[in-house]
Amino acid sequence: MTNAHKVIFPGVGEASSAMKYLEERGLDKTIISLRKPVLGICLGMQLMCRFTEEGQTKCLGIFDADVRLFPPVEKIPHMGWNNLKFNKEDPILKYIKEDEYVYFVHSYYAESDNSELVAYSEYEKKVPAIVRKDNVYGIQFHPEKSGETGLNILKAYKEIIEK
Repeated sequence: MTNAHKVIFPGVGEASSAMKYLEERGLDKTIISLRKPVLGICLGMQLMCRFTEEGQTKCLGIFDADVRLFPPVEKIPHMGWNNLKFNKEDPILKYIKEDEYVYFVHSYYAESDNSELVAYSEYEKKVPAIVRKDNVYGIQFHPEKSGETGLNILKAYKEIIEK
């Protein structure tokens, strides 16, 4: 991981067991120390926050956000296509336009209304879709399931230069 030009931190599974896995292998400290571009997807993004209600888990603390369970709404998990709204310009948005659709599958969301928010979607509330802090991006949706829009986001991430 330390020799790679970029790192993608995927997310599948449950937060407390994923954090335990990272900690047992020292990967928590490795991820925090990376200075190259890092992209967390879904649970990968959530684990980069301070804390998640899923398993009452202390996370990596890269993003200044806590992860909460969606309040009772029409449908949980949030599963399906939602459009992106941009909060600010960012290189990861280089090849997409506002209101393009991406695919979400999640029951938890990061509470982030701060300077780290790049793009969001609406699902009963404003849901952070892309956040960024320095060299680290978090994406709540699944770009690999989001058709051309997802591919264009990954293409833009690929072009981001290590600083």
